Amino acid sequence: MAPVCAGTVVAPLALWLCEMSGITIQPFGQTLAGEQTQLFTLRNPAGLDLSVTDYGARIVNLLVPNRNGDQVDVVLGFDQVPDYLTDRHYLGATIGRFANRIALGRFVLDGRSYRLSINDAPHSLHGGSSGFDKRLWLVGTADPGKPVISFTLHSPDGDQGYPGSLDARVTFSIGIGVEFEISYEAVTDRPTIVNLTNHSYFNLAGSGNGTILDHVLQVNASFYTPMDLRQVPTGEIRPVEATVVDFRHLVAIGARMGIEEPNANPVRYNENYILDGERIRGRRVAATLLDPESGRTMTVLTDQPGLQLYTGNYLNLRRGKQGQSYPAFSGICLEAQHFPDSPNHPNFPSTTLRPKKGFYSTTVYRFSSDG
Repeated sequence: MAPVCAGTVVAPLALWLCEMSGITIQPFGQTLAGEQTQLFTLRNPAGLDLSVTDYGARIVNLLVPNRNGDQVDVVLGFDQVPDYLTDRHYLGATIGRFANRIALGRFVLDGRSYRLSINDAPHSLHGGSSGFDKRLWLVGTADPGKPVISFTLHSPDGDQGYPGSLDARVTFSIGIGVEFEISYEAVTDRPTIVNLTNHSYFNLAGSGNGTILDHVLQVNASFYTPMDLRQVPTGEIRPVEATVVDFRHLVAIGARMGIEEPNANPVRYNENYILDGERIRGRRVAATLLDPESGRTMTVLTDQPGLQLYTGNYLNLRRGKQGQSYPAFSGICLEAQHFPDSPNHPNFPSTTLRPKKGFYSTTVYRFSSDG
């Protein structure tokens, strides 16, 4: 489909983006309410192409080159917005107001109890039944001459049960190398809780090209927060040493799959890690992911305290992009965020956001290849 720079509901801005920033824009289908969505593609001379849509501020395509310059799309997704409308797996989505689970959809803030939308009974997951992944975001400003685009969203007081009006912004940008950055901002008019992240599924062999079980992973974390059988933290902080969740050194993801720990189900990774290691310019290396077959490597750098590892255990999609199927373990999520259920665990880093304080966070995804 040829890029469109006019004739859409955001025509003036679309035209300005095309002329000033070199960002190409395509229509991406309509929501159930008849709203027109767009697909924005950012490129750089290093050969990285990043396509994002204003529906859910989602990453749709991510093309990275190998040493010969051949590009491969390394994220799972769909070809048009109508497929995302029924997506239960949050493919590529910006997650908010609160990433991950809040136990029983309840928390207490400043002595007052709040009840949230329940969409993962009995818990609230990824912001509730109508989280940020299901909203049409407004296209914000772009940086003239640079592959950068932002989206903004207003969440009113009481939205999904959360207190306070929240204004959020997510910005996608590409530098001069084979890397991209996601930055998050949020402000509120009264105390609330916030935990924003991106839920992309990566497969460095290429979207729809087998599973990630042969991928090799390192997570820079000496501790994690164990979950109960309903995937909610127990409140404990345990060392990863001598456990199946120890990824301090490069380990094949599938190497321990199916191993049963005492009193637990067979291993299927959906774990929150407490990141450690030295910060450089405010960020630390959270994880390194390698596909031995293609030689592609992805490094995740973030200023967030935690990283959620999810290996696509429940994927079962028969038709993704270009007719691809996405069975279980077709992609891996490395979600930089605060800890799940943080408001209910005083020993976890606080996710409380107060007026005039502001929430700011950045995560970088950096790629290389020896194949």
